[in-house]
Amino acid sequence: MHAALETRGLCKNFGALTVAEQIDFRLEAGARHALIGPNGAGKTTFINMLSGRFAPSSGQILLAGEDVTALGQVARVKRGLARTFQISMLFKNATVVDNVAFAVAERAGVAWRMLRPARAYREVVDESMALLETLGLTQDARLRVAELSYGKQRLVEIAIALGLRPRVLLLDEPAAGVPTSESQRILEVLDALPEEIAILIIEHDMDLVFRFATRITVLAQGKVLIAGTPAEIAADKEVHEIYLGERHA
Repeated sequence: MHAALETRGLCKNFGALTVAEQIDFRLEAGARHALIGPNGAGKTTFINMLSGRFAPSSGQILLAGEDVTALGQVARVKRGLARTFQISMLFKNATVVDNVAFAVAERAGVAWRMLRPARAYREVVDESMALLETLGLTQDARLRVAELSYGKQRLVEIAIALGLRPRVLLLDEPAAGVPTSESQRILEVLDALPEEIAILIIEHDMDLVFRFATRITVLAQGKVLIAGTPAEIAADKEVHEIYLGERHA
């Protein structure tokens, strides 16, 4: 059976600098998988290659068994891969529902008709509101994004990604900059996402990682150091030395 997402011998060089080296990785269908590692390990570069933002220097990327290495970001989205970013990329002066509706309309093929606002399309708005309800954001739908707390803005980003109806969802530090009180809500939302969506998160919040993931891959210096269950990762001495330290001793 094909993995939801797979890489084979993935490498990325920026001139003489190697930031990803021979990465073999599998994200199984319906997986709850975390990617961790120290700063500079190459995690965001890896996600950028998976999403099509960066082209690898060598190696392969397969989505549900299809080689998508040469495809751009839009083509990968159309094949069921969506992502959020480490830094918020929302339309801050638009309403919450309009931010989600833009993504839904693009996926539905009506975005080119945006001479009228997205909210003019009833089906688009209905689907957008249903997504916001799932994430507990219904009461915020008509607020401008700029009026929301940062934690809620991260939830809006997840809603936008879900509006693309992904089979694979890549989340780049969904709890970055979010207070502990709000990161708990993000975890609850992730736990409630449909089981058929394979999810890969990059995250520095180890409490969130160990509560969310059933499998963890550790990157160090652009290479896979180890992959395993949370218990295996927590027990690994080398992981402790280079990353976890005393937090999980």
